[in-house]
Amino acid sequence: MNDIKLVRVNTKNFDDLVGLEVNEDQINFVADNCYSLAEAYATNADGEGAAMPFGIYDGETPVGFLMIGYNICDDWEDEIPDFSVNSYFVWRFMIDKKYQGKGYGRAAMKLALDYIKTFPCGKSEWCWLSYEPENEVAKKLYSSFGFVERPDFYKEGDEMPAVLEL
Repeated sequence: MNDIKLVRVNTKNFDDLVGLEVNEDQINFVADNCYSLAEAYATNADGEGAAMPFGIYDGETPVGFLMIGYNICDDWEDEIPDFSVNSYFVWRFMIDKKYQGKGYGRAAMKLALDYIKTFPCGKSEWCWLSYEPENEVAKKLYSSFGFVERPDFYKEGDEMPAVLEL
């Protein structure tokens, strides 16, 4: 893990990133990368929010996928939380099964937060994410960066939202 970096998705790395996979027992924790890229395209075409998909690389080797969103707040059924309006969202985050447990997740999350703190879409007070409550590895990683769960916006069967003040 010498040269970890985020690389914007493009026509040259698209196939490599679509081919990344998580372990069988993690499939229900994260959307398929191809679906995520289609969702990014649709979001950007709508023009109401922004989706920024990246490959996570170690040198020239793709080891994961990350998608950051901005002002993504249309999935809430009831009240829209204040932390989701004009804020950054770690929308997708995965490390390929061959590279898990080697520190790539922690290094990539640091890079993602460093990027978010440049405020590429505008100044914001919050960054948020959500995860399956039974995904203890994700919960531990995110809380180590200061993300705090918001159970007041959790509904049974949904993902647990967590927020970080920027």
